[in-house]
Amino acid sequence: MSERKEKRQYTLTVEGETEKMYFEWLQKEINASQDAKYKVNINASVQPYPFSYIKRLNAISTSKVVHICDVEGNSKEDEEKFHCVLSELKDAKTQIGIPCELGYSNLTFELWLILHKQDCTAPLADRTKYLAPINSAFCEQFSSLKSYKERKNFERCLSKLDFSDVKNAVKRAKRIEENNKEFGKLTKFKNFSYYANNPALSIWKIVEEILKECLK
Repeated sequence: MSERKEKRQYTLTVEGETEKMYFEWLQKEINASQDAKYKVNINASVQPYPFSYIKRLNAISTSKVVHICDVEGNSKEDEEKFHCVLSELKDAKTQIGIPCELGYSNLTFELWLILHKQDCTAPLADRTKYLAPINSAFCEQFSSLKSYKERKNFERCLSKLDFSDVKNAVKRAKRIEENNKEFGKLTKFKNFSYYANNPALSIWKIVEEILKECLK
């Protein structure tokens, strides 16, 4: 009889389906690994604006919530949308008492995926510019980001990843952060900090935490 493993629960709110699919893939890979110390449950719920969802959580059993989202750009509309999300996280923490952390990607989640396979250190003009590096990183020929995000296509990209790719993504993201500490534009809003320039991201922090806690 196999040993029954202790469970580890992680509560995430995410902006879209690709983010949800990524964390479902990560959960599956950890639970299938012989190096897993725990059985992992990564509850990634699609909640672009997370306050209402967090309000329904049990404040005693939920140690924290990490919200995964994109900065998306530097326009006034992009900034207002992002700041609205940060305000909801702050309100959730204050009113409900559940610690809330931010896992952002600037410009988009595609940056995090690319880093699994290659560096992506040059600033990009807009989110559509991620198509070429996505195709390069995953040896694909998607005609658009919409095509890349189709379930069967995104799942094919995920099938090309393993733990070494995830660890490399964390390393590459850390190098981006070190560069931003020296040259980036650190912005604070509602007690959350983020770099307004791209590339920048903090999503790697929750991924690194999960790997360190759950793998030997």
